[in-house]
Amino acid sequence: MRDTLAGYAALYGGPSSGPASAPIPAANEAEAPPLGYALAQLHGIFVLAENAQGLILVDMHAAHERITYERLKAARDGEGIRSQPLLVPLSLAVSEREADLAEQHADTLAGYGFELRRAGPQALSVRSVPTLLADLDPKALVLDVLSDLREHGSSRKLEEARNELLSTLACHTSVRANRRLSLPEMNALLRDMESTERSGQCNHGRPTWVQLTKAELDRLFLRGR
Repeated sequence: MRDTLAGYAALYGGPSSGPASAPIPAANEAEAPPLGYALAQLHGIFVLAENAQGLILVDMHAAHERITYERLKAARDGEGIRSQPLLVPLSLAVSEREADLAEQHADTLAGYGFELRRAGPQALSVRSVPTLLADLDPKALVLDVLSDLREHGSSRKLEEARNELLSTLACHTSVRANRRLSLPEMNALLRDMESTERSGQCNHGRPTWVQLTKAELDRLFLRGR
């Protein structure tokens, strides 16, 4: 089980142990957590969980994206987003404008954990990426960041739009649809949601989970009539 949780933690550097690694008690116990305990995964998209009130349905991608976003934001506002050097620098072909922007905003990019060096008129050398995103495709990450640079242009506008940039990064590292999670992994996600601010909504304002109470479930099946 610890190996399974470590695999989940590797998605974005979350804890590899904790409440989800313990035996799962009955969800109707008084001490049951708010989002309960996972039962199953539906269509590779939704996590079904049981809590004391009834059934919880979680959009796992939206929830994980919010968790990652809040962690990146906390790091950016605190000690800064840590970067991890690539073992072998990545050569990346870009437009001349993108290369210019990367060169002009090197300090801004460094604040988000990226070290990009110009390697030619239309080439960049990627030396470091954010530690939280180190397991992802660095090429796709950098190209999306450069797209944000093109859109927002100046450093001032970039700073104003920093939450959008963090959201772009968070989207990359989130659990993708159709990725199969084990019960311990699903429970780890639920516990992380409970400890994350504003985890009830994704970065785009959509709900990450809904509750169906036992009374609502009874009404669906005309129980008691």
